[in-house]
Amino acid sequence: MTVEQDVVQAFRKAVSDDLKTFAVLLDKELDAKTLQSLKNIGFPDNLGLKLQAEKSGYACELMQKAMSVFPEELDEVFLNSLRADFAAIFLNSSVGVSPYESVWISEESITHQEPMFEMRNWYQKYELAAENWRVRADDHLVLQLEFIAHLIQLADNADSLPDAALFMDEHILRWIHDFAGVVVERCDTPFYAGLVMLTAQYIDELRDVIAGILEQPRPTPEEVEQRLKPRQPAPEEVPLQFMPGQGPSW
Repeated sequence: MTVEQDVVQAFRKAVSDDLKTFAVLLDKELDAKTLQSLKNIGFPDNLGLKLQAEKSGYACELMQKAMSVFPEELDEVFLNSLRADFAAIFLNSSVGVSPYESVWISEESITHQEPMFEMRNWYQKYELAAENWRVRADDHLVLQLEFIAHLIQLADNADSLPDAALFMDEHILRWIHDFAGVVVERCDTPFYAGLVMLTAQYIDELRDVIAGILEQPRPTPEEVEQRLKPRQPAPEEVPLQFMPGQGPSW
């Protein structure tokens, strides 16, 4: 294995671990043990991918501030505030957001639309499946994060990194910034404001890094949307026909 291969493999492992961390933190209500562990490891400074963009720096700072105001004892009052915010964002949509791509991308703006089936096709390609699509549909944010983590860690699959880039372009990156923007504006706790914004920025910068590894330029959002537009069939040429009494009078 060359030095370059070693670097890419280390990158894959670090990024896959980061993505799994984000998925765990956004998966369900967090208990005191998990939150204390998060504080002990110095999150988000422990992330394997060091974010560089200005907006990413702001997201990291917001997350750090949220962690710094954790009370010494993570009591029920504090935990309940996080539980309520999690429910408002991920369970009952009371802050006006949804963690499902279908709501953001489909014309109907409701769940269980075409993006769910597109996700299912992606998962099947890699012999994966949502545990229970009736409880958590295939296009949920957490499942998308877990899928990208899976693609990133498949070092022996030549298609996995290009597929990760394509998947990110055509799915999660089309909606996660909008999702994060509403959460930051409307949620009640700095913890979830920081976490969701940081997740969005991480995905965005990861896509840039993958573009560099693949030596393929990242498409603009406009180019992605144009690529995804259904192709309209060329109109058929219909020969002119003259109806009796309707032709030219000369």
